[in-house]
Amino acid sequence: MTVILNLGPTHPATHGVFQNIIEIDGETILNADSTIGYIHRAFEKLAEHRPYYQITPITDRLNYCSSPINNIGWHLTVEKLLGVKTPKRVDYMRVIIMELARISDHLICNSILGVDTGAFSGFLYLFQHREKIYEIYEEICGARLTTNIGRIGGFERDFNDVAHRKTLEFLDEFSVALAEFESLLNRNRIFMDRTIGAGPISAERALNYGFTGPNLRAAGVDYDVRVTTPYSSYEDFQFEIPIGTQGDTYDRYMVRNCEMWQSLSIIRQAIEKMPEGPFHADVPEFYLPPKQDVYQYMEALIYHFKVVMGEIPVPVGEVYQAVEGGNGELGFYLVSDGGRSPFRLHFRRPSFIAYQAYPEMITGGLLSDAIVTLSSLNVIAGELDA
Repeated sequence: MTVILNLGPTHPATHGVFQNIIEIDGETILNADSTIGYIHRAFEKLAEHRPYYQITPITDRLNYCSSPINNIGWHLTVEKLLGVKTPKRVDYMRVIIMELARISDHLICNSILGVDTGAFSGFLYLFQHREKIYEIYEEICGARLTTNIGRIGGFERDFNDVAHRKTLEFLDEFSVALAEFESLLNRNRIFMDRTIGAGPISAERALNYGFTGPNLRAAGVDYDVRVTTPYSSYEDFQFEIPIGTQGDTYDRYMVRNCEMWQSLSIIRQAIEKMPEGPFHADVPEFYLPPKQDVYQYMEALIYHFKVVMGEIPVPVGEVYQAVEGGNGELGFYLVSDGGRSPFRLHFRRPSFIAYQAYPEMITGGLLSDAIVTLSSLNVIAGELDA
């Protein structure tokens, strides 16, 4: 006799609002059906009714575990439409922020995967370093989780001494913490038994679904947007692309761990090679003037109003810009008709694609495997249902 079970939509093990209807025979999953779009919030349509500057906070709410990558990806998209060339210093500053965000994203995924297998200590130990990343964000932009960081053309201010010092401290402290976290789980027999062989996907099937990011690299495909189509001067940095072989939960865990080490290396390189120069592009018609000028000079006040309210015309055209997000290729397809808002805007969300493969990945496995598989895919509900 089989049983129909609702796994979700709200359940502690699903880490978000997901509905999965599964048919089980004992502990074995015979069939699974995932509801995609359960909490759809129409971000794309919201963005199509807002000026370009007011869309940045919407991107925060996609993958909120690494929101600065979303912000910068959007800024790069608009800059591509406008033909804006940012200074090298802006590129390097963006790389530092994006790699900090990638560490934060992978840190959350892997530490909570440990919790889902019964290993709570690693989560408690590692999670405090996520707080240190948020403190760096606070110094840079004043926000923590949903950062709204940076501007079209660069940043609102340069990194201050406190942000620089906290970043260096984080690099040293997190390197020690990550090594100890790996010693807790990498060769832990219980953790390996729970994750090796759980939720596997072949390279061929992953490519057929459109996988990118750590979930694709865990299946053995070395695709990384930072290397294939470099942006923000990523071609200036030396780093490796970790890949797995089985495409299972353990491989996804190991790939993310290795990527955190690579991100630490990239941040160090960016700090050591940080160029001199301005922290924003010389495009006064699109870049917000300094706040003190807005309070004192009529010209600055006019520009501030026109930029924020979308009263400066943008070129007609269509562009696609992708960045390597925490879960894979995060893309923005933008169509402009020259108006104050995008004519059409589409977000390519890696979680939306990965989640579609979830029923296939868990069918034939155990119910407990379904939990760790979803955890290792790192499906973020906000990004899934944009």
